[in-house]
Amino acid sequence: MNTVRRKLLWLLVGTSLAGAVFAQTPATEDQSGVAWAQLNPQQQKVLKNFQQHWETLPPEQQRKLSDGAARWTELTPEQRQQTRQRFKQWQQLPEQQRALIRERYREFRSLPPEERQRLRKNFQRFQQLTPEQRQRLRERWRNATPEQRQRIQQRLRERKQNPQ
Repeated sequence: MNTVRRKLLWLLVGTSLAGAVFAQTPATEDQSGVAWAQLNPQQQKVLKNFQQHWETLPPEQQRKLSDGAARWTELTPEQRQQTRQRFKQWQQLPEQQRALIRERYREFRSLPPEERQRLRKNFQRFQQLTPEQRQRLRERWRNATPEQRQRIQQRLRERKQNPQ
C-alpha cells in the first residue's frame, strides 16, 4: 500500500507539472480559433496528428492545443522526456486512480492562490528532506492516531496563521 501511495503522490505531482505544460488557458474575448497556417512549424510538427481535422475542432480546443504546443517546444529535452514518462505512467493507471487524481487536481486548482503556493512550498520542503527523513515522516503520520493527526493538522494551521 505504501508503494501505491508513493506512486499516487508522484503521479499527482507529475500530472500537476504536466498540467502546467498543457494548462487550460482562460477564456478570452476573442472566440475565433487558430488557423493551421497560423501555427509555427514547430507547433505544426507537435500537432501533426490533428492536421486532418484541425478545422473541425472547436476554437477553444484549437487555442488550447496551440498554446500547449508552444509550451512544449520551449521545454528542454530532459523536461520533455520526464513529461513523456509521466504520461506513460498516467496511461498505465487504472481509471479509478486517474479519476481520483483528476478530482484532487480540481480541488487544488480551486484553492486560493496563497493556499496553492503554501502547498507547493511545503512539497518543496518535503522534497529537500533526505529519503530517511521522508520515510520517518510518512511512518509517523501513518502510525498516528486520528486524534494525533488532528493535533498535527491544528499545529500546522496555527503555524500558517502565525508565521514566525
